[in-house]
Amino acid sequence: VQLQASGGGLVQAAGSLRLSCAASERRFVTYAMAWFRQAPGKEREFVAAIRWRPGYTGYADSVKGRFTISGDSARGTAYLQMNSLRPEDTAVYYCAGRNRLAGATTTLPSPETYDYWGQGTQVTVSS
Repeated sequence: VQLQASGGGLVQAAGSLRLSCAASERRFVTYAMAWFRQAPGKEREFVAAIRWRPGYTGYADSVKGRFTISGDSARGTAYLQMNSLRPEDTAVYYCAGRNRLAGATTTLPSPETYDYWGQGTQVTVSS
């Protein structure tokens, strides 16, 4: 199974983008999905996560109130609506998925929680 991220691009500051992530298999059930990002010269960092059963969404402090994660567990899809974009949001964005029951919410920001990763989509925000 592969995850395919799309929707990146070039946008001006204060603009919006919507990223999508889809599994290559139609019936790929996921229990948690997340978005991470990596800017040039920086470590990969957590952006947002969604867990099903029970439901939960979580965000990095830097994106709270601006980004919204959503998705469909039964189809292995996830979306990231990004509003009020800033130049510091410029990065390659990666989606990740877990097809086992997810544990505590404190584990969701950790890359080790996820079994599958997408190839990344570039988001560039100009000032």
